[in-house]
Amino acid sequence: MFTGLIREMADVLSFANNILTLKAQYRPKIGDSIAVNGACLTVVERGEGRFSVELADETRAVIATENLRGRVHIEPAMQMGDRFEGHVVQGHIDTVGTVKTITRLTNGTEFYITLAQPYLPYLIPKGSVTVDGVSLTVNRVDQEGFFLTLIPHTMRHTLFGEYRVGRRVNIETDLFARYVARILQASASTRRPSWEEIEKIEALY
Repeated sequence: MFTGLIREMADVLSFANNILTLKAQYRPKIGDSIAVNGACLTVVERGEGRFSVELADETRAVIATENLRGRVHIEPAMQMGDRFEGHVVQGHIDTVGTVKTITRLTNGTEFYITLAQPYLPYLIPKGSVTVDGVSLTVNRVDQEGFFLTLIPHTMRHTLFGEYRVGRRVNIETDLFARYVARILQASASTRRPSWEEIEKIEALY
């Protein structure tokens, strides 16, 4: 389990034969779980100032592998007793979205990200979403995607400041929103619930 709060930006040393090797200050142990751009991966090798993780076929099929170069977000898995911040993140990427617009605001930057229609019901205004491993709040949702507003601190301490229109990003929708949607799908009712009803059900968790 993760929180969506980035530990550091690691440098990609290599990505070949399904093995991604990173240079980082963080020192994991063999077998540790670590989120790389939001994807939960297992440490399979370590050396002086570097470590390697392995990407399974399923992982490579779902995430934006073209971004495994330059620098990447990393976050180690939570340990018992850690302070919980951000939101509950599994490190299981649901889909890949695309940055469609980037708008500079007075005290922030707005990103509009589109994604496949089946995942839109899991995005709730003022709810949580993980983009490339970063825990963020959804501002609003339309028929094609969702809007985020990042404060200057987030822009400075993540890679979002380097993002450009057209970049593909890893998306993990909110765990509780997925649970609520599954419960509602299993019910006899065919009426689509309002955002207010979904938020009330999510609050129960």
